[in-house]
Amino acid sequence: MADPKGFLKDGREVAVRRPVEERVNDWDEVYPGGIGRALLPIITKQAGRCMDCGIPFCHQGCPLGNIIPEWNDLVWRDDWEGAIERLHATNNFPEFTGRLCPAPCETACVLGINQDPVTIKNVEVSIIDKAWESGFVRPQPPEWLSGRTVAIIGSGPAGLAAAQQLTRAGHTVAVYERADKIGGLLRYGIPEFKMEKKHLNKRLDQMRREGTVFRAGIDVGHEITADELRERYDAVVLAMGSTTARDLPVPGRELGGIHQAMEFLPQSNRASLGEPATTDGSDQIRADGKNVVIIGGGDTGADCLGTSIRQGAASITQLEIMPMPSTERPANQPWPTYPMTFKVSSAHEEGAGMNVQSRVYAVSTKEFLGDENGNVRALRIVEVAFEAGKLTEVEGTEREIPAELVLFAMGFTGPEKDGLVDQLGVELDERSNVARDLKYASSVEGVFVAGDAGRGQSLIVWAIAEGRAAAAAVDEFLTGSTTLPAPIPPTARPLVV
Repeated sequence: MADPKGFLKDGREVAVRRPVEERVNDWDEVYPGGIGRALLPIITKQAGRCMDCGIPFCHQGCPLGNIIPEWNDLVWRDDWEGAIERLHATNNFPEFTGRLCPAPCETACVLGINQDPVTIKNVEVSIIDKAWESGFVRPQPPEWLSGRTVAIIGSGPAGLAAAQQLTRAGHTVAVYERADKIGGLLRYGIPEFKMEKKHLNKRLDQMRREGTVFRAGIDVGHEITADELRERYDAVVLAMGSTTARDLPVPGRELGGIHQAMEFLPQSNRASLGEPATTDGSDQIRADGKNVVIIGGGDTGADCLGTSIRQGAASITQLEIMPMPSTERPANQPWPTYPMTFKVSSAHEEGAGMNVQSRVYAVSTKEFLGDENGNVRALRIVEVAFEAGKLTEVEGTEREIPAELVLFAMGFTGPEKDGLVDQLGVELDERSNVARDLKYASSVEGVFVAGDAGRGQSLIVWAIAEGRAAAAAVDEFLTGSTTLPAPIPPTARPLVV
């Protein structure tokens, strides 16, 4: 145990973000000098709050099975090199999860039963940022090569995790990405203010030095057929994510100014990085001076909110069909499950500080209304209620809200089928994801699936966990056995979806 009295004498303390009026004028991370550096003055004391519980439920809360009490203890003892060794034992990319994960480990923390939980996520990101600064993160090339080849389709967290594990096991691994740069949604889906891309670039450089080959700008299934891929490689891992966006087919959907979030965010991310916003020369979708409506209240919606604020939107309304969550843990979501509570992200904090944001709950969009030029000018919405398990409209509550830009952030329904998935002929499950068995194998021999492509839209920690587990399955398929760790089989059901 780190500090036997730590949880009694010290309260929870998190890093302080930069002032709203400062950070909305740039695309840098919202913490001064980056979150890891901002946390260093307080993090040793926070790690000391960990009780090293006899049964650490934080392990179960984390899909990666992070050995949280051990690295908390090592941080408290100022052994940062030991801490990163224990952290990397279960998590390939803590610089990503420490910034982007919603921290289900913290809602499962035993201290959280009657106090504020340990700041596990903050300790994690401090460890990895300190490790990079101190030179503790080094390439780990394999001692020998197996002579076997593996293609990873998709360079998001699942694909990168599988690639790093398989490369270190001695296989020759090529990662294919249809975008012009490697990283998947980590590159062009996550705004710079949530995770600066220098963290991704450093990790990719490490992977290149280990021997992983990256092939960006190649749309597998179109530029390379499934047959060519299978002929060239001994195994294939599908890690292309869940990219079929959920749509809203109501009257007026065809109007101009209505876009999916993943049309809007990548363009803004490219522009913020000094790259051309579009790859085809078309105009960038922007929020400048517009009344923006974001349909969807999750993380993607918050990313659209923070981006719209920085682009100078006149007003931003975020719509959610579900009722407003409670600020307290609901009775039907007891510890240590992950509760659906009201959350204020850095973007929501900015919206309130700039007086441009409105969050509207329990409403449904009935129609998009257009102007004389064929562009959206307003939404007609109605309040809804759940009665007897059904969604019903509340009579007399219809109203219009102005909108010149509408962004859909309603989630995704599975991987795109046109192209590689159809060519491979892999079976799909009842949710339109690629079906797989307990070894992450699809219905086609030698073809495996990891992350959102098989699981459905989920968390970054699940993507990394599945990438690691799929790598172990591929290694066993290629060599007959494996020493790679496999965190959790795909049928396992943790404390968080």
